[in-house]
Amino acid sequence: MKTAILFPGQGSQVVGMGQDVFRESEAAHRIFTLADEALGESLTNLCFEGPQEALNLTANTQPALLATSAALVNTLLATVDLDITFIAGHSLGEYTALWFAGAFDIQTAIRLVRIRGEAMQNATPEGVGAMAAVIGLEEDDIRAICLEAADGEVVTPANFNAPGQIVVSGHRGAVERAVELASAKGARKSVMLPVSAPFHCPLMQPAAERMKAELAAIDPGDVLSPVVCNVTAEPMENEPDAIRNALVTQIVSPVQWVRSIRTMADQGVELFLEIGPGKVLTTLAKRIAPDIQRMNISDLMGIQKFIDFLWESQ
Repeated sequence: MKTAILFPGQGSQVVGMGQDVFRESEAAHRIFTLADEALGESLTNLCFEGPQEALNLTANTQPALLATSAALVNTLLATVDLDITFIAGHSLGEYTALWFAGAFDIQTAIRLVRIRGEAMQNATPEGVGAMAAVIGLEEDDIRAICLEAADGEVVTPANFNAPGQIVVSGHRGAVERAVELASAKGARKSVMLPVSAPFHCPLMQPAAERMKAELAAIDPGDVLSPVVCNVTAEPMENEPDAIRNALVTQIVSPVQWVRSIRTMADQGVELFLEIGPGKVLTTLAKRIAPDIQRMNISDLMGIQKFIDFLWESQ
């Protein structure tokens, strides 16, 4: 069965994530141990015990999600073999995808996303930026609304998550104007999001510059399975500069998740398997490619359900 592995991004974090696989799996235990060593602090305790407010801080959320997803996928692969056709990750999840594909070792990936989280948080002063989700309008409508709402400020599409589900990002005033316009133009729902910075828009340029400098000192290894790029929605070139450029560009560019899922579906993927806390990407896949099977693994029970599914499919 041709399988695409999907890794979630920020917003899926929850206190307690990864704790059951840590207790039962040596593969998971090793991931968390290496993550703690990489940061010089106990990311493990933060994941397992919280508090949620600290886990929600961008600089903590990003390494915590990467470590948890890595622990889960390594636990799974210690038990079963998979025919992995593609790998993809939503925003932060793209780093998890590249680690899984072999571009980075786990400690390098953990350190990079800690730096990324700090850089994105510090790219704009607190309160300057905002993000909002708009439900019920299509891409062309959202682009037109952003142009009208900008009024000299920045507001752009940030995440094309599913048909009719798009997130916009930019200066708070411009985002608030975009929400009002979207509602007036027939959006089913337009809401401000509880985020601490305006991700995936030009206001993140300072963070992009910081990551460009950090990535210049790292030589990504060969990618062993195709990783679908957030920005292009096509497999990345298996070349260090292409990987570096993709990771820098995604910070200031929208996540093309709809196109990414469709790219994989068009190439014959039969199963989308989300590995990490929550099931956000599983839900989005259902909306984007409803005819393709999808499952999520967020704990030991999820791993067992997937193993049972494989047996039943034989």
